[in-house]
Amino acid sequence: MNVNGKLNYIEFPAVNLQATKAFFGSAFGWTFEDFGPEYTAFSDQGLDGGFYQSEMKSSAEKGAALAIFYSSDLEATQAKVEAAGGIISQAIFSFPGGRRFHFIEPSGNELAVWTDLGI
Repeated sequence: MNVNGKLNYIEFPAVNLQATKAFFGSAFGWTFEDFGPEYTAFSDQGLDGGFYQSEMKSSAEKGAALAIFYSSDLEATQAKVEAAGGIISQAIFSFPGGRRFHFIEPSGNELAVWTDLGI
């Protein structure tokens, strides 16, 4: 497979690396590999990436790219996000092609989850 020119890795800021790792582990089953006290990486999640220690936060409202997960059961995924400590910033809404919700994880980054089922 030719990966030249393809998205390969994504990095997010994290105010609290431990809380962010716990959240993604609980809500999505992610595992992490730490590279020192200020960086942790994830893999096998559709796109590999990491979190770096920072006071910054990623918010689409402020012009950041919005990372969006796919779910075949949007309501169940929202329940997992909330149970893991995520804050729903936009309730489930419909858009051409599907439905989605936005959430804030413990370090303040905004992400979203969408589905094309049950429109």
